[in-house]
Amino acid sequence: MNSTDHCDVRPGDVPGDNSRDDSSDRRYRLSRRGGVKLAASAAASAWANASIGDAMGDQPAASATSRLPGFGSVRHVVHLWLGGGMGQVDTFDPKRIGDPKNRKPGSLYSSIATEVDGVTVCEHLPSLAARMGRITAIRSMTHDVIDEHAAATNFMHTGRAVNATAAYPSIGSIVASRADDIDPSVPPYALIGYPNQSRGAGFLGAAAAPVYATDLRRGPVGLSPPPTVDSERRQRREALLRRVRQNGSSPNETADAMDRYDAAIDRVLAVARGGFARAFEVDREPDAVLNRYDGKFARRLLATRRMIQRDVRFIEVGHNLNFVNGTGWDVHNEGIQKQHELIADLDRSVAALMDDLDTHRLLDQTLIIISSEFGRPSAFDGRGGRGHQGAAFTTVLCGGVLKHTGSYGATDDESKRVIERPVSVPDMFATVFAAVGIDPALMLYDGDRPVPVTDGGTPIATLLG
Repeated sequence: MNSTDHCDVRPGDVPGDNSRDDSSDRRYRLSRRGGVKLAASAAASAWANASIGDAMGDQPAASATSRLPGFGSVRHVVHLWLGGGMGQVDTFDPKRIGDPKNRKPGSLYSSIATEVDGVTVCEHLPSLAARMGRITAIRSMTHDVIDEHAAATNFMHTGRAVNATAAYPSIGSIVASRADDIDPSVPPYALIGYPNQSRGAGFLGAAAAPVYATDLRRGPVGLSPPPTVDSERRQRREALLRRVRQNGSSPNETADAMDRYDAAIDRVLAVARGGFARAFEVDREPDAVLNRYDGKFARRLLATRRMIQRDVRFIEVGHNLNFVNGTGWDVHNEGIQKQHELIADLDRSVAALMDDLDTHRLLDQTLIIISSEFGRPSAFDGRGGRGHQGAAFTTVLCGGVLKHTGSYGATDDESKRVIERPVSVPDMFATVFAAVGIDPALMLYDGDRPVPVTDGGTPIATLLG
């Protein structure tokens, strides 16, 4: 298991504050290069070397997808990441009941009807069952990536296998790179969880990388000064930075490089001054709202709603493995015994987010994705758990103004293979891109090398109208 997907706190991942007291500030003389690099560290590095326009290059004529009614109807994307592997037969693609003791394949739980005729889900998803008219469980997801967490996690974030010659951008970074009319004090891409290469900007450059937080109490890493840095001390530091920037560039650096550094600093200072970090202060909400968002993951989703209100375009939220049942979605062996607690937590939390967004008239503008690196087979292992399966699994779409159908595609009686309307990961990416107004025919450029925005993906036209 990729530990970045299921650890809530891991020493060394969150940069600490290395600031010194005022006397030590005076002790160091900063060159322009050193001063800019210092200012561009932490959150600033998220925009330090970006040149997204260069990565777009000349584009082909718009494809037929851009003429679909649902094209560009979504402004915000929320990606709920269930690292470890959500078992589709125990959630959104129920089958006949199995028996772990006798090794009989099947679902672990009974199924219930939803508000969409003929569509059933697990009994531990009653809240989402009642909202299925605004949900589509794509039961026919499939990929042939090795059933190993790190490789499959990368594939489900970038749509491509790891390549030694290219660092592909994540879906979040691509959406962020195409965001228009965005307030400079708001980052287009935010992550509640740990950043890694799979979630990063790749060749798009660091301007498309996420601002991230690992703990709501601490807020975005690098954007909030430590308690020892009061407003007066912060003003002195910014004054020092202005003097450093006025000294001219080093002969070892080009003007263009320094311009990018300066632009990065300006962008980060705008975000830090603009109060974006207050989106994570969920305790400011009324008690009635806090009661609806009951639990650690739910509070992350409350912060997500607050970020959407500030117009963040792509937000990934990790439903970490150790939140509820001790083992989470990677339910090998005895880990499956409390899986229902995790499923119920997901059900309550997502329903709360959907209702809250609807109350604020934001649900039609927001597409919620529930996904994981692969699914799990209906067969049980020797101690009652389940293994890994990428050949057939489920990804769920909620909200937006898509033409939701409750379910899309189908698997066989044991959910081993897709038997109706298979959907590849590039197809899923193409669907999301079309919803936010990115033509699947778009061409990105890694230097001079053209790279299609998806690896041959075709959007699900019926969802786009």
